[in-house]
Amino acid sequence: MPIAAASTCVEDAVNGRRGDLVELSHAIHAEPELAFAEHRSCAKTKALVAERGFAMSGVAELDTAFRAVFGSGPLVVGICAEYDALPGIGHACGHNIIAASAVGTALALAEVADTLGLTVVLLGTPAEELGGGKALMLDAGAFDDIAATVMLHPGPIDIAAARSLALSEVTIGYTGRESHAAVAPYLGINAADAVTVTQVAIGLLRQQLAPGQMVHGIVTHGGQASNVIPAHAELRYTMRATHSESLRELESRMAGCFAAGAVATGCEHMVTETAPAYAELTPDPWLAETIRAEMVRLGREPVPAELEPTLPLGSTDMGNVTQVMPGIHPIVGIDAGGASIHQPEFTAAAVSASADVAVVEGAIMLARTVVALAESDVERGRVLEQWQRRAS
Repeated sequence: MPIAAASTCVEDAVNGRRGDLVELSHAIHAEPELAFAEHRSCAKTKALVAERGFAMSGVAELDTAFRAVFGSGPLVVGICAEYDALPGIGHACGHNIIAASAVGTALALAEVADTLGLTVVLLGTPAEELGGGKALMLDAGAFDDIAATVMLHPGPIDIAAARSLALSEVTIGYTGRESHAAVAPYLGINAADAVTVTQVAIGLLRQQLAPGQMVHGIVTHGGQASNVIPAHAELRYTMRATHSESLRELESRMAGCFAAGAVATGCEHMVTETAPAYAELTPDPWLAETIRAEMVRLGREPVPAELEPTLPLGSTDMGNVTQVMPGIHPIVGIDAGGASIHQPEFTAAAVSASADVAVVEGAIMLARTVVALAESDVERGRVLEQWQRRAS
């Protein structure tokens, strides 16, 4: 099948399932579920591909992760579906759009898998917001047979070669000793004071952070009664940097701030990683330029390539995947009325008419990009050669 015919075939396939895909997006949005507890969302995401004949399997001990496989061609392409929501504000990151567009991409590629020598793997990847599902799945071998992986993410604008920051997150617990705050405060060791010292130290450290480094955190526990010296207090801090090496440097400096609270107050402290670290997102240049052309073809206006490095960045565990294999994570714009992700207004926008368009057009763009990869002898050979080196 010529590339033009295959590209038309996958576009028609997505348009033919438009109603199902939009219904899936809305259904996931209506029942938001948090990291590692996305049982209904996971089941909804699997349903359409299971009906199409995809072979389903689980991944390690992750109840809400899955692999759905169709075809037996030598070029194995992964499509990542996310479906976790945020506490309190639901799908303010639009993961319902991600899941539905991923399903649309997989269904479309199933129509041309035999012709193009493809194996299509839809990956249900839980806990992107907190927990690093893709990192855990990488470690479990869920990506071992995959040569390239694609997905998309909604946002206020279109970005073809989206990037992200490396990230790590920790909890810091301080343990002191209770005492009556008026009768015998001198017998207590104040864990809440350790939190205060730590936050002051971090505030001062911010003056000397390297470009691209940032930290942000919250107090998750600070005592239970104002007349009791708190013996237990806890912080949660996220650290980000432009690349993993810079993140390691930042982690070392932050460790000193965490220790300062303990030293100043006499508390003991423990630092615990809350999830695997997220590496920086490194989009494959050829795949990114191919999806940029698809955005333009559909009448979208992606940010010019030369401006992409100036855009503000978040973090994603898809970065870990792109460190291992060619992959892309473009941003597909929806009309959010000026809101950005992780705002309540974006939650509402994630089931708007423009969000429904993003589901359908996003699936078309991803599917046509994979078709272009499969039909290009040079690029197909490149990703297969990289996979063979990784597998050997």
